[in-house]
Amino acid sequence: MDFAGVASVVGITVICYLIGMVAKAVPLDNKWIPVIVGVAGAILGVVGMKVIPDFPATDIINALAVGIVSGLASTGADQIVRQQKKTE
Repeated sequence: MDFAGVASVVGITVICYLIGMVAKAVPLDNKWIPVIVGVAGAILGVVGMKVIPDFPATDIINALAVGIVSGLASTGADQIVRQQKKTE
């Protein structure tokens, strides 16, 4: 099994996480962070489809979906870390 496609999706998630951290550092209401990382993920998904040969999507709609889900997964990962810190 080739994991190159999975690695590219993880890469989009990490980039979106960093974009979310930048959005958090500027004076912006936190409610906009999921929108920002979702849009960034969508853009990166389409770019990934065009640039990465083993990207898991072969058409624009699926590339957008993969990107958006990856972007929103970065928000979920951030929330998991925050909730774990609260329970400690």
